[in-house]
Amino acid sequence: MAPDEAQQRGTYLDHAIRLAVQNVSDGGGPFGAVVVTPDGRIHEGVNRVTRDNDPTAHAEVVAIRRAALEIASFDLSGSVLYASCEPCPLCLSAALWARIGHIYYAADRQGAARAGFDDALFYEYFDGARPTLLPVDHTPRTTSEDPFDAWRNDAERTDY
Repeated sequence: MAPDEAQQRGTYLDHAIRLAVQNVSDGGGPFGAVVVTPDGRIHEGVNRVTRDNDPTAHAEVVAIRRAALEIASFDLSGSVLYASCEPCPLCLSAALWARIGHIYYAADRQGAARAGFDDALFYEYFDGARPTLLPVDHTPRTTSEDPFDAWRNDAERTDY
């Protein structure tokens, strides 16, 4: 890795960490993130779960939402996500759906667990070790495929 690249990575990670610390001062959770889009713009996010009563308002998701809104595209290909902490499964999924090109994070999940944010149970669930955590059952209906038929037949659709 080139020194400039390492320095730039550190600068963005430090920015995400500062956002997280400030968010704690503002009454939010200790998480911050920035998405840097290919045009060089920085899109910030902080954890807003308790502030907005939104369990999906994690810092990474907030930053992804802002980036997509500001560039007017759901496709963030070529963008980089910098997070103050290792992204949880929700945030990883959001980054995948947004087509983020790379993620860098500062603190790891063990550090988050020591602060009371233990996602280990979720990782176990997705690994198949805790299926009873959230039972999910396939319940087919005769109309189950109707939304997909409507989608395939819509010539005006925007593929994603």
